[in-house]
Amino acid sequence: QLQLVESGGGLVQPGGSLTLSCGASGSTFELHAMGWFREAPGKGRQGIACISGSGDSTDYADSVKGRFTISRDTAKNTTFLQMNGLTPEDTGKYYCAARGGRRCTSRHPSDFRAWGQGTQVTVGS
Repeated sequence: QLQLVESGGGLVQPGGSLTLSCGASGSTFELHAMGWFREAPGKGRQGIACISGSGDSTDYADSVKGRFTISRDTAKNTTFLQMNGLTPEDTGKYYCAARGGRRCTSRHPSDFRAWGQGTQVTVGS
């Protein structure tokens, strides 16, 4: 099973950008589709982006489409989330997670098996 560690969170001003990273170990990275999730205060965990094991397919929640980009570097066993045009509504704890299969069949949290510990993103002045 993959072990995942997120990094890159922090405080950013509205309109700013931030890139999150998720390092993976413990399994063959390419066998797993990877997802990013956001948990806002008082809200459930929402799947916001997913990338297939090969990296050739991505899927985004409407709330982040056009602003966020998910990518992966197989050589480094790392998944990234580039976030642009951040708003206060993007504030939350961000988690990366791995599916058991290569495809992004859904972004529901129950579809993902391995989770990182999360990294906090706060958008405000």
